[in-house]
Amino acid sequence: MSNTSSPIPAILLLEDGTVHHGQAFGKKGTTSGEICFNTGMTGYQEVFTDPSYYGQILIMNSVHIGNYGVKDSDIESGSVKIRGLIARNLEEQFSRMQAKGSLDDYLKANNIVCIEGVDTRALVAHVRIKGAMNCVISSETTDVEKLRTVLNNTPSMDGLELASTVSTDKEYELGDPNSTVRVAVLDYGVKKHILQCMVDRGAFVKVFPAKTPLAKLKEFQPNGYFLSNGPGDPAPMEYAIPMVKEILKEKKPLFGICLGHQLLALANDIPTFKMHHGHRGLNHPVKNLITGRCEITTQNHGFGVDPEAVKKASNVEITHVNLNDNSIEGIRLKDRPAFSVQYHPESTPGPHDSRYLFDDFIALIKKHN
Repeated sequence: MSNTSSPIPAILLLEDGTVHHGQAFGKKGTTSGEICFNTGMTGYQEVFTDPSYYGQILIMNSVHIGNYGVKDSDIESGSVKIRGLIARNLEEQFSRMQAKGSLDDYLKANNIVCIEGVDTRALVAHVRIKGAMNCVISSETTDVEKLRTVLNNTPSMDGLELASTVSTDKEYELGDPNSTVRVAVLDYGVKKHILQCMVDRGAFVKVFPAKTPLAKLKEFQPNGYFLSNGPGDPAPMEYAIPMVKEILKEKKPLFGICLGHQLLALANDIPTFKMHHGHRGLNHPVKNLITGRCEITTQNHGFGVDPEAVKKASNVEITHVNLNDNSIEGIRLKDRPAFSVQYHPESTPGPHDSRYLFDDFIALIKKHN
């Protein structure tokens, strides 16, 4: 619990009318967005700073949150990206000696409205049954009718373009400029450790804003392209889908993760759809159909690619499937050196079973060089 002498009441209202009462932590205020959940027991700071969560209010399924504090290196972007946080118990006393401070102070500094004292496991079960929906957290008012008005003014994630909002506003470079592996990254909300995974394998990467034209990317003289993860619905990204089609004409290696995977599908006329409640957590089993091996994966997505359309596409091969629901987790093109996965192989947080995909990408670039 928070160490505040007299706890501030907070309220959580879901779009279906469900109400939960608890206590406030983080910033005092009101926030709204799509409710989603993460089942990971650790890695909360990496999750909170993942740009793919932009516009969402997150339930952390773990009973305790904040128990190991916060640390400067445990981030995936420059700020917290979630709109709000729902927790069971906030821990003010943190155990990690390297921690720089408490989670509560960190969330206050990032202006994140939060609620604790909620039965998060029951709430996760509710969302799994009812599906994704909008919600509102408030520590300013407990008037449900006022909060319904806030909810009514909160846009649906379905049809919402958010990638350009979280993208970098200027180009930047990472890695060794003398490397023969040069990767142009389109930033739709890229995580820092995705870039690091490429740099660790000897790549020189240049990160570009989401709406950068191909001519600008080609000035970098890349021999590989990367389509990043990111938030929101991929279908309305009218600037990105034609861009991916143009990149594919280059016939150079291309790798996409999460939103990048969906954009590769859309560029090949495979539609995407809004999932019932999405995949989010650190323990999703995925089968690699090429090797026959299973990997435990980190996932964070609320949209997927149409499985029937993938099967009918003559130039697309399914490479990975989710063993929980048989959804498409990976594809590759038969006529281009391009592939993508729906999950997060950088796995921060999560198991590192899938990091071989970065090795595959670098090997593909070297082969085509």
